[in-house]
Amino acid sequence: MAKHCFLLLAALFFLPLAGWAQKDDPVLFTVEDTPVRQSEFVYIYTKTNGKNADFSRPSLEEYLDLYIKFKLKVQKARDMQLDTIPQLMNELAGYRRQLADSYLIDKEVTEKLLKEAYEHSQQDVDISHILISVAPGASPEDTLAAYQKAMDVKQRLKKEDFAAVAKEVSADKSAQNNGGHIGFVTALFPNGFYELEKAAYSVPLNTLSGPIRTNAGYHILKVHARRPARGEMEAAHILLRTQDKSPEAVKERIDSIYQALKNGADFENMAKKLSEDSRTAAQGGYIGFFGINKYSPSFEEAAFGLKEDGAIAKPVQTNVGWHIIKRISHRGIQPYNIEKSRLENKVKRDNRFQEAKLAMVEKIKKDGKLKEYPKVLEEFASSLTDTFLTFRWRPPQQGGEALLFQYGDDYKVTLGDFTNYLERATRKRMRGGKDTDVPALVQELYQDFINESAMAYEEQNLENKYPDFKALMREYEEGILLFEATKMLVWDKASQDSAGLAEFYKLIEGKYRWEERAVTSIYKLDDRYKDQLDEVRAFAAAHSPQEVMEKYKNTDPPMLRHESKTMEHSVYPEFKSMEWKAGALSQSEPDPRGRHIKFVKIEEILPKGLKTLDEARGYVVADYQDYLESQWVEELRKEYEVDINQKVFDNLVK
Repeated sequence: MAKHCFLLLAALFFLPLAGWAQKDDPVLFTVEDTPVRQSEFVYIYTKTNGKNADFSRPSLEEYLDLYIKFKLKVQKARDMQLDTIPQLMNELAGYRRQLADSYLIDKEVTEKLLKEAYEHSQQDVDISHILISVAPGASPEDTLAAYQKAMDVKQRLKKEDFAAVAKEVSADKSAQNNGGHIGFVTALFPNGFYELEKAAYSVPLNTLSGPIRTNAGYHILKVHARRPARGEMEAAHILLRTQDKSPEAVKERIDSIYQALKNGADFENMAKKLSEDSRTAAQGGYIGFFGINKYSPSFEEAAFGLKEDGAIAKPVQTNVGWHIIKRISHRGIQPYNIEKSRLENKVKRDNRFQEAKLAMVEKIKKDGKLKEYPKVLEEFASSLTDTFLTFRWRPPQQGGEALLFQYGDDYKVTLGDFTNYLERATRKRMRGGKDTDVPALVQELYQDFINESAMAYEEQNLENKYPDFKALMREYEEGILLFEATKMLVWDKASQDSAGLAEFYKLIEGKYRWEERAVTSIYKLDDRYKDQLDEVRAFAAAHSPQEVMEKYKNTDPPMLRHESKTMEHSVYPEFKSMEWKAGALSQSEPDPRGRHIKFVKIEEILPKGLKTLDEARGYVVADYQDYLESQWVEELRKEYEVDINQKVFDNLVK
């Protein structure tokens, strides 16, 4: 575990900024013939120091010295040929697999979708649409018919009123009331409506777009306007309902409440007493945060029209009654680094994530010049029997060397690779039952396999495609080498070299000292005998622990437990509230769980004194490690030539 933490810190701590072109990225220093460029140093200096990265000369000099030490140790590890040890290289390969699995998806899918979603969330869009539904699993004929119907509707809209046509043909039931006009909405659109969202944020205003396919069917879209996103409003309200009441009387009453609020009445108290919203009245009318398109347009306009926290809107009417709205706070769209985590959860649950992954796979196939050999697959599928659908199936012994597909000239996948995959995919092979169409199932599993292989092919090229991934892997490698070299030359020696540790202790003898200590008896009285507490305390004050435990040993259940501890005065909390002398007793303290009552007696005061090597071993070993490491670094400075480009360094100083 310690090694994993060490390597992670090394990788994060020393990750270079790979985006600088070398021609604009001079060498800051070299260790022997190994260069360290300016961008690498600037990145780790800035990352490590954060707000304190002021680029002052003292700060830069201190950090340059630290980084040179790091590079000296790595150089020594390479000269020790630790980078040729199979176990360490296998460990590095394992780290690479772990990183590559998520790195490609994060770079090619997640990051792009997040930035797009954030860009969309900057605006609200006012849209109308007409939906021509397509049932899930619809046949190609039905899908084509729906598409043609959508095209016909689009032609009609060039001459006819949008709202009238929407009421007539749209499968969206709300069109009967709104004529297809949804109003202002914001990203992210509901799951399955990603294509509609993309169109809403990109097509020209007041033009017909589509047909646009979503999970619901085909849409004809019209975007009326875009505006800066309103964000979220935190508000409270007072509601008077109008159902089965005199409209005039309700209006008169809401106006009187509003006037009272203007004259200084407390909103929260008024809401608790008068609001007819049973969900919020008890909380002083508190609604919480809400965004656009959640409540009726009139309510939303009044709420978002309030410009200051604490402001109260004039009474506004909705279909449920009259409201008085109070603004508590407003939360706009936050910077990307804040919104990112919120958006990531939504994006990864949305269909767009899987669609983008599939699109990425198709791009990998195209860019990698995928070449398939379908005849090999067809012959294999035709040779299978129903046994393929059971756990008893095993790959054939012959023909596995046949080429199934390849990327370029070097990355080749055989039929044997595929059949090995099929053997592992038992659950997928068996899920359809005995009536499954075997050739169709093989084709489906082949698509899964070829997609998986595309990812593997791309992952092997990550270092070539992403300089920052290459740099990260270099830092993992250096972290592994540094760990092993330090372990061999410093940590193991410090803990195993008894003679060296003893000699070192003589050099620092006197550094570790005991302050005054007390030898104590800690007594714990079972709570069931608490009526005898005063008697036990009095006896303990005048007698030794052995005498106390002898006196109270024959009880059932056991009355008393005893523990002896020697502790320094500043360490034990009980010492602060008791006299510092032999024979002193602490106050009695009940166990919070109610099982016993504890008190402490000081048996003996020990004077200040030196700690022996055994008593201070943990501290001495740590100091010895630091001593050995400093000696090691000095030896490395003599062994390897370090050349600092002073002009490059001076240019960093601000």
